[in-house]
Amino acid sequence: MKTDLDHLPANKQRELERVKAIVFEEFEDAIALGTMGWKKKGRIDKIILYGSYARGGWVDEPHTAKGYRSDFDLLIIVNDKRLTEKVDFWGKLDDRLIRELAIDKTLHTPVNFIVHTLQEVNDGLAHGRYFFMDVAKDGIALHEFDEKPLHTPKPKTLEQALAMAREYFEEWLPSAQSFHRGYKHAVDDGDLKKAAFDLHQSAERLYHTVLLVSTFYTPHVHNLAFLRTQAERIDMRLVDAWPRERREDRARFEKLKEAYVKARYSKHYRITEDELSWLGGCVEELGRAVQAICSERIAELEAKASVHP
Repeated sequence: MKTDLDHLPANKQRELERVKAIVFEEFEDAIALGTMGWKKKGRIDKIILYGSYARGGWVDEPHTAKGYRSDFDLLIIVNDKRLTEKVDFWGKLDDRLIRELAIDKTLHTPVNFIVHTLQEVNDGLAHGRYFFMDVAKDGIALHEFDEKPLHTPKPKTLEQALAMAREYFEEWLPSAQSFHRGYKHAVDDGDLKKAAFDLHQSAERLYHTVLLVSTFYTPHVHNLAFLRTQAERIDMRLVDAWPRERREDRARFEKLKEAYVKARYSKHYRITEDELSWLGGCVEELGRAVQAICSERIAELEAKASVHP
């Protein structure tokens, strides 16, 4: 696997070194008090940079009209499936990265990470999941405990890829549309908390749709901001769904992100009809983009399959 970061500016290389140090600090804290053997033996086998900063072509324009900025995308590979539990081992890392970016200002680039075992990654490669194939092809190793390679990818046949893309599209898009209808009914009924939750679920499922159809992989999370960044790597049309140049716009998106938990369980959660109307329009725009991107992807696979039956 590649290890060279020379295509990145010196400040980005230094920032990645800082991020890597934070990852190890928080992981070591998370397992420090472990008494069980598997936890004591827990380790990070690999940290792999993937996405735009690995391939080139990242965007770093937070002060432009669209205010878009690419994130560092990291795949962290651990030696035990139990260490992939987000709440138990990675929640504090998530909080620390956000704090160092937004408050301490020691980081200037947002960081997203996913955690898997080597077996899970190799299974993804064996099943021809495009996401893991792209990581294997373009990823850059920031850390390797040993030089154990990833398995050689086994791409799906065109017929298999087409069938899977259609299956994901037909399963996930109607689910997103159903929750969007639920959002509208809840607004009509004056149940704004339920409306916020249903709208969150509609947006979440739209992101799962485009990720699954395009890459055959989606992270098992409900964090809308994380899903948004993963999906926006696929097609920049998804960026246009969410105005983010104004603080007010960013705050509305944050309120939708929080709705997954707070709209159901917090008596302090508040959202207005005007906010929901604005967010609903954004999710409708997202839905149009997702439908177009997925339809184009399926049509592309259909055309290739017809040429090479």
